[in-house]
Amino acid sequence: MGATIISPTFLSAYLLLLCLVCSLKEGYALGRRDLEHSHTIQVSSLLPSSICSLATKVLDKKSSLQVVHKHGPCSQLYHHDKANIPTHAEILLQDVARVKSIHSKLAKSLGSTKVDQTDAANIPAKDGSVVGSGNYVVTVGLGTPKKDLTLIFDTGSDITWTQCQPCVGTCYKQQDPVFAPSLSSTYSNISCNSTTCNSLASATGNTPGCSSSACVYGIQYGDSSFSVGIFAKEKLTLTSTDVFDDFLFGCGQNNQGLFGGAAGLIGLGRDKLSLPSQTASKYRKYFSYCLPSSSSSTGFLSFGYGGVSKFVKFTTLTTISQGTSFYGIDIVGISVGGKKLPISASLFTAGGSIIDSGTVITRLPPTAYTALSSEFRKLMSQYPKAQPLSILDTCYDFTKFSSVSVPMISIFFRGGVEVPIAAKGILYVNTISQVCLAFAGNNDDTDVGIFGNTQQKTLQVVYDGVGGKLGFATGGCS
Repeated sequence: MGATIISPTFLSAYLLLLCLVCSLKEGYALGRRDLEHSHTIQVSSLLPSSICSLATKVLDKKSSLQVVHKHGPCSQLYHHDKANIPTHAEILLQDVARVKSIHSKLAKSLGSTKVDQTDAANIPAKDGSVVGSGNYVVTVGLGTPKKDLTLIFDTGSDITWTQCQPCVGTCYKQQDPVFAPSLSSTYSNISCNSTTCNSLASATGNTPGCSSSACVYGIQYGDSSFSVGIFAKEKLTLTSTDVFDDFLFGCGQNNQGLFGGAAGLIGLGRDKLSLPSQTASKYRKYFSYCLPSSSSSTGFLSFGYGGVSKFVKFTTLTTISQGTSFYGIDIVGISVGGKKLPISASLFTAGGSIIDSGTVITRLPPTAYTALSSEFRKLMSQYPKAQPLSILDTCYDFTKFSSVSVPMISIFFRGGVEVPIAAKGILYVNTISQVCLAFAGNNDDTDVGIFGNTQQKTLQVVYDGVGGKLGFATGGCS
C-alpha cells in the first residue's frame, strides 16, 4: 500500500488545532493557578456589621483578655461616643502621624527633656515618641477595690498609664469613671529620688521630674497627644487568677489626645517598665494576641504559654538601632497570587522592619511596594478602578459584583517562615465602591518597614521575649 500524501491545507488546519488545544491547556492551567492562589470574597461581607459577633474559639481563658476594636460595636467606647468615630480618611491620617513618629524616633537619637510639674500645660514636643491612638482595646482592673478600665494596648509603647483624679490640668472625655487613687488601699507614689523614677527616661524619652517628693512622668506622642502625672504603683488585675501587686504605672493628671474614649494605654514594648517586663516572673515575657477580622468581632490578648497554637512558626526577633523598645523582624520576601516577587532580601534589610500593633497599614520599601502593587493590579484587571484613599493608591469599585476574587498575599520572614495574610488583611474598605490594597510604600527604601495591624488580622501573633522569637499561626480568631 502506498504512503498517504497529506495536503498542505490539512496540515495547516491540524497545526492550528494543535496550537489552539495548547493555548487552551495553558489558559486552563493559569486560570487554575489563579483560582488556587486567590480568595473568593462575598462583597456583602466586606462591610462590618453593626452587631457584635463574639469569637467562638475556646482559649486558655485563665490568662486571656478579650480584644475589641475601639470603634466597633463590641466596644463600650463605640456606644459611648458614636458621634466622634473617625472616618477612614481620618484614621489613615492618624496612621501617617504614627509612622512619621516611628521613623523620626529611629532616624536619630533623641535628647532628653525634663518634666518639671504635673500641671504643665505642655511638655516639649518629642516628634520621636510613638503616637498613642492605637485601634485595639482590652479591659483590666486597677486598685483595691478593683476598678475596670478600658485601655489601648500597644506593642510600640512601654509605659502603662491611665487618667487619674484630680485632673490638675485637663482630662479628655473617657467612657470609664476616671481612676481615683484616694479610694484605693493599695496605691502609693514613687519617690522622685528612687532608681525606679530614673528608669522612666528610657520608657518615655523624658527625664522625670519631682512634685512634693513624688516622681513625675511625662510622655508626648507623635500626634501631640500627651499624658503627664504621678508615677505610682498599684494592684493590677488582668484576670480573676492573675493579679500583680506593685505594678508601676502613670497616674495621669494632665492628659490630652486622640484616645477615642479609652482610659489610657497598656505598654507591651521591650523596656523594663513595660507590662511584659513587669510580669516576667510569671509569664517570662511571653504573650500572644489575635486581632479580629473586623471591627464587629472579637479577638484576644493572652499572657503566658497557655492557648498558643501548636502550628505556630517562629522567626527571630531583632533589635532596631535607636528603637530598642520595638520588636524588630526580618522580612525577606513577598508573594502575590502564588508567585514570589523578584525582590532581593537585601532591599528589606536596608532599613530593617518592626511589627507594630498600633500601625494600621503595613509600610514597605517603595521598591517592594511598587512590585507588589503592580502584580496585584495585573491580577485584579477585571475590576473597575476607584479613586485612591489617602495613602492607599490601588483601589477598586465592587458595586456591580456579588463576589470578587482577590489574589493571595504572603509575607516571608527569616528562617523560612511564610505568613499568609487573611483575606480581610489584604483589603482596606472605605465603601463597597472604594476597596483598596491595604499596603503602602515608605518614602525611601532605607526607612524602617512596619508590619501593621490590618495584615495581622486573624493571625495568632506570639511574642517570646526571653527566647527572642516572634511566632505566627493562621486562624487564631475569626
